[in-house]
Amino acid sequence: MIHPTVRAATALGVAAPIALGVAFAAPTWWVLGPVWLVVVLAAIGADVLGLVRQRVVADVRPPGTLHVGEAERIAVRIDTRVPVAVDFTVDVQGPTNALAPQTARVAPGTTAERWVEIRPHRRGSVRLTSLWIRTEGPLGFAARTFRRPLHLECPVVPNIASVKRQAIAFAATDAPLGVKPQFQKGTGTEFEALREYAAGLDPRTIDWKHSARHRELLCKEFQTERNHHVVLALDTGRLMAETVDGLPKLDHAIGALLLLGYVSLRSGDKVGLAAFDARTRAFVTPAGGMGTMAGLQTALAAIDYSTQETNFTLALADLRTRLSRRSLVVVATDFVDTVTADLMIENVGYLAKRHLTLFVALTDTSLERPFARRPGDLEHVARAVVAHDLIRERQAVFAKLARLGVLCVEAPAARLGPALINRYLAVKARDEI
Repeated sequence: MIHPTVRAATALGVAAPIALGVAFAAPTWWVLGPVWLVVVLAAIGADVLGLVRQRVVADVRPPGTLHVGEAERIAVRIDTRVPVAVDFTVDVQGPTNALAPQTARVAPGTTAERWVEIRPHRRGSVRLTSLWIRTEGPLGFAARTFRRPLHLECPVVPNIASVKRQAIAFAATDAPLGVKPQFQKGTGTEFEALREYAAGLDPRTIDWKHSARHRELLCKEFQTERNHHVVLALDTGRLMAETVDGLPKLDHAIGALLLLGYVSLRSGDKVGLAAFDARTRAFVTPAGGMGTMAGLQTALAAIDYSTQETNFTLALADLRTRLSRRSLVVVATDFVDTVTADLMIENVGYLAKRHLTLFVALTDTSLERPFARRPGDLEHVARAVVAHDLIRERQAVFAKLARLGVLCVEAPAARLGPALINRYLAVKARDEI
């Protein structure tokens, strides 16, 4: 569609009162008004002819996959017959904000490429519905705006990119995880080999029987055990759909669990998955090898946000029947207070009787905000009192779980993954599984 610009409207709007004033002040110069109108209309006509010659061609290339919470880029390529400045924007539907408008100046015979940033805030699917393009004529008195329909769709999956970045930071931990033999006392109990005793080695590792047989001091070398089962138990209920730091708690938990799964597989353990709310939504049998990561990613990407209350009694009982050997079960969930957490505590306690259970929860940063500054009014004081009571109740829940033998990890969203990995490494070092 071709239409006048703001410049043309301003030229016509300003000319009318000026021409009227001239007609009253100097009637002989009344002809200036019609002349000015003809000049503006001629400029608009010249721009219309220029717009017809432009023939703007645009192409949109979205990424194949979007990662929740991760900034990605959509490529837009534009070329024209004549030099022109192009304003464009892409309409989107789905779990993301509106995309910012962009401007590109295109020279004749060249192609301009611009990148539009997109950051989805929930898993699902983002659809690119249309590309809007606006160009102006050479004089700026007329512009053309047209819409090019798009039928492009990008799935939004768990943030694997963030997991990869954090996994690189843990690449140097191969030795503590058992990829290489460990000789330090306490890092493992699985026998690896015998070696000649040397100064600096722990005398308690000396094998006196083999030393007597070979008539020289020999000591045992140990490595961290492998082939343990690590089960990622993810609560997908109503509380996990709440937003923290711009993303649902569920997606923060998925990122942390994927990171743990990667590190566990690198260590030689077998990793499985259980997702539940009112019932079990997904289950992946523990398996080893880095190829298992693809199955975990696919299963987690298919988990939808739920509005149902979590049934810990049914879900954890079902999980106990599925696990045939002692495992490290990582339960990622959330709770409000001690009253609503009673059933959760009871059933996590049942799980801890046979399996080493690691309870993971996000720190509720909103409870800390009232304490960031001195109270200025009575409402601020009331908020601080309520927040303090809720913090005490959360601490009481963690204390009850600890008395049942459950390991607990609570950390803000940005540090949840590293905190979970550090506790996993400590468990492996002490051979608690």
